[in-house]
Amino acid sequence: MSSMPNSRPNDDARQQSQRPEGAEDLAARVAELEARVAELEDLRRRALADLDNTRKRMARDLERERQAQRDEVTVRWLPVVDDLERALQHASADPASLMEGVRGVYDRALATLRELGYSRRDDMGARFDPARHEAVAVRTHTGSPPGTVIEVHKPGYGDDEHQLRPALVSVAGKDQ
Repeated sequence: MSSMPNSRPNDDARQQSQRPEGAEDLAARVAELEARVAELEDLRRRALADLDNTRKRMARDLERERQAQRDEVTVRWLPVVDDLERALQHASADPASLMEGVRGVYDRALATLRELGYSRRDDMGARFDPARHEAVAVRTHTGSPPGTVIEVHKPGYGDDEHQLRPALVSVAGKDQ
């Protein structure tokens, strides 16, 4: 067997001599850009992880805030519940005192709604306002000007800017 001379060094030399001028600079630039892409990809992954962590933290904070608000509202309603329990304990007492107790609970409930920003509105005789009222009936021959609230079936709660519930009302219509 004849041994072939090792032509490897000649091939490498030939390839290097065949490379265009500046190929080393180009290869270095490609390597530099690949490193930058890897660095940016790492930054992107970190940013996505930070965003995910922020979302989770915000969801936890929001749930904590909601729970705190529920707790605050519940604490405000506890005196109403206490008054109802006392009224039930004295249910067999004099009907007049029972009625007085129920009136006290009602007044406290309205005060609690007021404290929470939802005052009860007395809209009897007011001009019908579709932003504040929901008409359930129109009645003619009422002696009231058309568009006047003549009966409140359910009162409204809240103010013009933040309404919890519109009032359900009957409105005077035009006499025919």
